[in-house]
Amino acid sequence: MRDRLSRPLLVLFWAVAVAHLVALAAPAGGLAYVTKALLMPSLAAWALTRRAPGLLVAGLLCSAAGDVLLEHEGLFIAGMAAFAAAHVCYVILFVRRGAVVAARRRWAVVAAYALVWLALIVVMWPGLGDLRIPVAAYSLLLTATATLGAGLGLGVGVGGALFFVSDTLIAMRLADLPRPPGVDLLVMATYIGAQWLIASGVVARTPRPTTMG
Repeated sequence: MRDRLSRPLLVLFWAVAVAHLVALAAPAGGLAYVTKALLMPSLAAWALTRRAPGLLVAGLLCSAAGDVLLEHEGLFIAGMAAFAAAHVCYVILFVRRGAVVAARRRWAVVAAYALVWLALIVVMWPGLGDLRIPVAAYSLLLTATATLGAGLGLGVGVGGALFFVSDTLIAMRLADLPRPPGVDLLVMATYIGAQWLIASGVVARTPRPTTMG
């Protein structure tokens, strides 16, 4: 049953993703809101059919909560907390999959992320105001996801990097820094790519039960 649902759910996820990006480009506010809310639940449903670990599914569902909360004025901190919970799930999952050992062999990647994180904090700090501590704490979790993801193969590593880029663009808005044209579309395109690469990369590395017949 799970295997039969896997392909339709994957098609659903990508259909929702394309519709969301089109809605952002149009723009079509109502469609953009609905499709954004459906993105991560549809990806989580696909992951379940592929027997993904519970921490991955939990991370996707926490991200879904964050997507919805961030659409409502006054709920930014709650949305950030939901995404922080998602990153905690990813970090624990990556550690359990041996990412720390792998990261030690990729010290240059760890050092590069640490330097980029520090540089961004220094540049953004004056403009963050009351959000300084929450953004700094959240960005540490984001950096941990990206750094440890690099130890789980190319797909998960690129996914972590795209997540880092996507959230950095959001942080630049909070710090009132210049951002590229079409930034909202870029934020969501990199975010969707990030979540897909993380989910598919973890699923690909998850042993599937063998059937006896």
